Amino acid sequence: MENIRNFAILAHIDHGKSTLADRVLEITHAIPERQMRQQFLDRMDLERERGITIKAQTVRIKYRSEDGINYVFNLIDTPGHVDFTYEVSRSLAACEGVLLVVDASQGVEAQTVANAHLAVANNLTVIPVINKIDLPNADPEKVASEVEEALSLPKVDAIYISAKTGQGVEELLKKIIEKIPEPKYDNKAPLKSLIFDSVFDKYRGVIIYTRLFEGQVKPGDRIKLMATKTIHEVEEVGYLLPDPKPNKQLVAGEVGYIIAGIKNLEETKVGDTITLSDNQAREPLPGYKEAKPMVFAGLYPADGELFEGLRTALEKLRLNDPSFVYEPESSNALGFGFRCGFLGLLHMEIIKERLEREYQLELIATAPSVAYRITKTNGQVQELKNPSAMPVSHEIAKLEEPYVLVTVITPPDYIGAIMELCQDRRGTFLNMIYLSQSRVELKYEMPLSEILIDFFDQLKSNSKGYASLDYEHIGYKLTELVKVDILIGGKAVDSLSSVMSKDKAYYRGRRIVEKLKEAIPRQLFEVPIQAAIGAKIICRETVKPLRKDVIAKLYGGDVTRKRKLLEKQKAGKKRMKMLGQVELPQEAFISFLKVDK
Repeated sequence: MENIRNFAILAHIDHGKSTLADRVLEITHAIPERQMRQQFLDRMDLERERGITIKAQTVRIKYRSEDGINYVFNLIDTPGHVDFTYEVSRSLAACEGVLLVVDASQGVEAQTVANAHLAVANNLTVIPVINKIDLPNADPEKVASEVEEALSLPKVDAIYISAKTGQGVEELLKKIIEKIPEPKYDNKAPLKSLIFDSVFDKYRGVIIYTRLFEGQVKPGDRIKLMATKTIHEVEEVGYLLPDPKPNKQLVAGEVGYIIAGIKNLEETKVGDTITLSDNQAREPLPGYKEAKPMVFAGLYPADGELFEGLRTALEKLRLNDPSFVYEPESSNALGFGFRCGFLGLLHMEIIKERLEREYQLELIATAPSVAYRITKTNGQVQELKNPSAMPVSHEIAKLEEPYVLVTVITPPDYIGAIMELCQDRRGTFLNMIYLSQSRVELKYEMPLSEILIDFFDQLKSNSKGYASLDYEHIGYKLTELVKVDILIGGKAVDSLSSVMSKDKAYYRGRRIVEKLKEAIPRQLFEVPIQAAIGAKIICRETVKPLRKDVIAKLYGGDVTRKRKLLEKQKAGKKRMKMLGQVELPQEAFISFLKVDK
């Protein structure tokens, strides 16, 4: 056990985590040279195309040190985007230490700070790693000083590497052995093992990724999942190399997988504790919070006949990604679909793209919204996930919206533009800290709904790409909000309803109808587009009708012949207006998302 090291790689997005994992696999010869490829641990095509890690990946590596001692490294490569912080938190519970990777050309970013705080909160050993030292504009010494000032990690402990060329990676492996402690273990105590991830295999059922803290487990043992109280017989245990490799048993301190013929992923909750049914542990391991959806949007099939196909696809996808939730809903404009909860906008985009790619679906996504908390006049409290389901105003005693603590790290030149952006988004300034001469940290309290749509794009635009963003949920606050309905052809389109600040309702309503006017194609009849708060219309635009030239076939004669045909056309248009259905393309919903740009 003294030769095992369990650690995760943490970093801000695009600071070189997956490249470092590749070099470690290469140097330790964990993967045959002919099988080696870039981003080896990123299994999805989507991860490779976008160059980001979406799912945390675990691999067991054997390493022989210079003095001839064999070590075992259990490495977890984690995502860097703020939407996937839940993947990071579950990984840290299975480790004794972390490598905190910082880009030598970009310095400390917002997610670097957030990840460092997560590691410290879990009482883990943190090794600062300054990456990309081979770049022409790299300044490793300056970045190491920034790390020391911002995160209180001594500059002398920093390791300077280039994950791309492999420079310094051997020294890093020695540092891992020296600094990260071996796992504490007790093989004689009852089994206590933490579930930190799980995937579904259609032939074998659920594959549990687990870290053993006490006891041991082998095929034939009957295990109990303490949260769901279900009992299963173990079929296979083993290590992830990174492909599963069976072993006779797993013992305390090790990281591996368990297959027990479990068909329902709901039974294997992340953070749950596994024990033996005939020799149970007294209490479970301290777990961590389940991922709580922050953003809600409707997903509808473009063809209504594919509704059952979408239901099946969501069920299968949720087996591999239990962090999103869904429930059926219907819309007057779009028919039957599902209301889905996501961890953030990138998570929503990834799920939608995976559904379209992996299950050959064509989907329409409605505008994202957050979950509001409503206290009714009768004292009942409910969570509002869909703006169209908001009760009438006289039934609402109190309406609260979720707030987040926003951390922005930027060069000092852009402070003014960023502060103006945050205040425009109803942000409350908390503090400003100079991490170094070239890095400033700004903290704001802000409604989650204000950073949903295009806040990140605006932030990058205002800082010429230099600012970075991180946020965490801090609870609900009382605010003055109204529901704005969009009426097309006199009928409210529930999929375009939104809840927003009363101060911004007129401006946003006006921008929405202007954008929709551009997106909705002209029909054979006039189409009015209106924004309304309750029964009050606050703005209107009109899509002019197409006019067929009914008098083109006339080559002369009395004017009354022309007038007769025009009067007949006018009567037909009036009847069409009464019966006509407006065609709403997907572009209308996309323009709704980009209303502030």
